[in-house]
Amino acid sequence: MENLTVRDMFLQREHGFLSEYAFLTENTRGRDHPYVPCVNRTEFQRDRDRIIHSKAFRRLMHKTQVFLLPKDEHYRTRMTHTLEVAQIARIICRALRLNEDLCEAAALGHDLGHTPFGHAGEDVMRRCFDPSFAHYKQSLRVVEFLEHDGEGLNLTWEVRDGIVNHSGGDLRGGHGASTLEGVAVKFADKIAYINHDIDDAIRGGIICQEDIPKELRRTLGETHSGRINTMVTDLIDASTDSPEIKMSDEICEATMELRRFLFDNVYLNSEAKAEESKAKELLARLYDYYYTHPEKMPEFYFKNAEREGIGRSVCDYISSMTDRYAIDKYKELFIPVAWQRVSY
Repeated sequence: MENLTVRDMFLQREHGFLSEYAFLTENTRGRDHPYVPCVNRTEFQRDRDRIIHSKAFRRLMHKTQVFLLPKDEHYRTRMTHTLEVAQIARIICRALRLNEDLCEAAALGHDLGHTPFGHAGEDVMRRCFDPSFAHYKQSLRVVEFLEHDGEGLNLTWEVRDGIVNHSGGDLRGGHGASTLEGVAVKFADKIAYINHDIDDAIRGGIICQEDIPKELRRTLGETHSGRINTMVTDLIDASTDSPEIKMSDEICEATMELRRFLFDNVYLNSEAKAEESKAKELLARLYDYYYTHPEKMPEFYFKNAEREGIGRSVCDYISSMTDRYAIDKYKELFIPVAWQRVSY
């Protein structure tokens, strides 16, 4: 009998363990560019590793989730959000006997294209570059082109599909992703941010636990962990032995209502967004400067401006920035050095 590689054993194990509705790694549509298979990892395991080792993934630690440059280090960043999404997605997929490696890779890559200052930066790119700009499209662009100086990460089709289809507010249907694993990432993303953004808002004194409507607390739980457990358990119960991933009507509606509460009380009208207009102005000025002076961008972005246009390249450069880097660039370009050194 021919010796099996570690990869072969993983693929065999999928046949013996995964649900009939799971996506088998051997059925991948593959990658856009030729590659030599790894003897120790399946394709989706390899994608996960490529994402974790990418520069875009490392930059997530200094990108805003909700609070802009908080002094308290316990607030979420785009990195910790990503890790929470991956953790929740894996719990869901493990319980439903879906392909954990596929869902984990898509979860880890889903926000790689997020701008500095969270959705505030996304709004600026829509205004300055293209009204259709969206962080999930930019995440796909990161893995297909921007990483490795234009070579991209050469990920499998299914992981890229999960990345670009993770967004959209409604959880009641039309989930977009072609695999149940990709759909699981969309649910995990909502479950994660709804709950941890409320947790951060309570920590920041924006709201208190009692502000959450009583009916929602009664249905979903009184604590951060309790609400996550309710949502995940309900989703698993409603989706077991089913060709779709879903929540029960009661929990789905309560979850969407909690999301509306979050938007009304934290995202749209709160101290958490008090500095957002300044962040938008900062990014807009950076965009205008680099659009006028594309030669001031790093060489990769400057050269790409000749191929794809200045606006596209400036958008790519600014979207790649961390909050700190954007602030430092703004100081460098617009604030006299002597003023930066003044202390009172």
